[in-house]
Amino acid sequence: MDSMELERERGITIKSAATHCLWNDCHINIIDTPGHVDFTIEVERSLRVLDGAVLLLCASSGVQPQTLTVNRQMNRYNVPRIIFINKLDRAGANPWNAVTQLKERLGLNVAAIQIPMGTETTLRGIIDIIKQKAIYFDGSSGETIREEPIPDEFVEETTKRRNEIIEQLAEVDPVMEELYLVGEEVSEEDLKKSIRKSVLSLKFFPVLMGSAIKNKGVQLALNAVEDYLPCPLEKKNYALDLNNNEQKITLDCDEKKPFIGLAFKLEENKFGQITYMRSYQGKLKR
Repeated sequence: MDSMELERERGITIKSAATHCLWNDCHINIIDTPGHVDFTIEVERSLRVLDGAVLLLCASSGVQPQTLTVNRQMNRYNVPRIIFINKLDRAGANPWNAVTQLKERLGLNVAAIQIPMGTETTLRGIIDIIKQKAIYFDGSSGETIREEPIPDEFVEETTKRRNEIIEQLAEVDPVMEELYLVGEEVSEEDLKKSIRKSVLSLKFFPVLMGSAIKNKGVQLALNAVEDYLPCPLEKKNYALDLNNNEQKITLDCDEKKPFIGLAFKLEENKFGQITYMRSYQGKLKR
């Protein structure tokens, strides 16, 4: 998505860009925002219109100063989020250190829902704690997904991490609390429902892991976007009525109502001026 020559040269995002993808019959509109402090207004404008977000961390650097800023912006606009720890193949990668920093420095109620099978050069796959399966990514760019039983050396850790997820969800979700207290077996469906509910209420943030450059874990992250982040109908959006002393009104995803949208980015390119716009209510025709 980095279309500028300078972005490709430096390996950073400078301006936010929008695209669309289809994943498991689910339409996802993606806005890729910069992470650098110099371009923080791009992040601010984009977060204003998002329904949900993926907060990216580096497995070796962990929580950086700009992570604090972006997290604060997400809190300001009440953006539900999942967290993806990237670059597990990098030297010095330690995802568990990043998870600890998320708790201590950002004060977030997080839990890893995946375990990497190895790090740096030994990264060979990801364990999905929710499904209790080991996932391998075969092919030249990890495009072929293969599910296997969890290797023996990871079984104990998977059970321990799964119990941690249940305990943390029980603190914020009454349904999970009841299952936990009566000692009932928690199914995959129970966990997914509880995680989604807690993510939408900004009380819990699941942590996923992978290596984007090798396409390891990216598919699972897209599944998590579909499973845990809100669709436009589930997010409450508000506007101020200028004809009524700026009274706060709730917007409906109804195309029969008057059109309300927000232009959040202007861009000059070879086609002229492009306006990036989020539609909240009503319908816009050419």
